[in-house]
Amino acid sequence: MTEVTMRVWRGNATEGSFQEFRVPVEEGMVVLDVVLAIQATQANNLAVRWNCKAGKCGSCSAEVNGKPRLMCMTRMNLFPPHEPITVAPMKAFPLIKDLVTDVSYNYEVAKTIPAFQSRPPDPDGTYRMMQEDIDRVQEFHKCIECFLCQDVCHVLRDHPDKKEVFAGPRFFVRIAALEMHPLDTHSRTELLRANAGLGYCNITRCCTEVCPEHIQITDNAIIPLKERVVDDHYDPVVWLIRKFAGRNRSRLSI
Repeated sequence: MTEVTMRVWRGNATEGSFQEFRVPVEEGMVVLDVVLAIQATQANNLAVRWNCKAGKCGSCSAEVNGKPRLMCMTRMNLFPPHEPITVAPMKAFPLIKDLVTDVSYNYEVAKTIPAFQSRPPDPDGTYRMMQEDIDRVQEFHKCIECFLCQDVCHVLRDHPDKKEVFAGPRFFVRIAALEMHPLDTHSRTELLRANAGLGYCNITRCCTEVCPEHIQITDNAIIPLKERVVDDHYDPVVWLIRKFAGRNRSRLSI
């Protein structure tokens, strides 16, 4: 058994600082184990959010040595021995206390996304889909809403004033799961263009790098959505078709 130095953020929305703790560490421990040991033995009022401890609930998100991670999936042997390990709350969200942040912004964004709208079944009462179409959207359903991608996103992290007009990578994944579903009939490209702020994303792939479920957020969700927005709203051929189609409808109505 060895001892490590943990530098854990203690404080609230108005003030705080890092506090050092010396903690015994055994083989196989993860960062969450150590934080909970601190809470049990040295700082009983340390606020930390966690639930499953299996990398599936997304609750224990934090920044470990400056990188957004799930504490329960971050093994202690990843770090050099005898060097302090820093644990801080996610910086993209308002701090409540210690390691707990207010992520309610994300739930408000979720309410603005139109739900799945299915096409009618085939004449025999069944739905038929290609397996490759189902495989395409299945990746997006692996999201555990840890909000690490939201935390690392440059738009949300560095420009909090843009939260009113930028949904963030987690919700681009959600919209992609709906837009690319073979049975869904509702178009959300206008939402992406005008309200969700897809154009603010500069595809740095930082969200993909921190995803614990290894979802290819940038390549498989954001870039295809950008292409759909361009096709629907900026493609000159589509614009001409719509213009003449609208003119013909007007003549027919006279």
